[in-house]
Amino acid sequence: MIRQVLAIDLKDDAVVETYRQHHRRVWPEVLESLRASGVIDMQIYLLGRRLVMIAELEDGADLRRAFETRIASHPRVAEWEHLMMSLQQPAPGAGPGEWWTAMEPVFEYRAPATPN
Repeated sequence: MIRQVLAIDLKDDAVVETYRQHHRRVWPEVLESLRASGVIDMQIYLLGRRLVMIAELEDGADLRRAFETRIASHPRVAEWEHLMMSLQQPAPGAGPGEWWTAMEPVFEYRAPATPN
């Protein structure tokens, strides 16, 4: 399994509630496209206008390629992505042409296994 963590910003405070509302009822075609593109688990967190996505994918899957595949998979998915992009802007530090930007891991802790 592959885990990727990405960030993006919402354009302004006025679209925060709109973004929340859309994600309370994600279109079925979007959910199906996530499954079909190898996404096992996805969570999006919000702080102010910053969004952080944590995605777990099947081994060998690539999130950027998965998004491209998803958009091409169904007109409703392309419509959803266009709608979401109208609410978003790249986060500071994003490279040219990047939308959701991969975050750099700086710390990880895993509790040691406890013997029975």
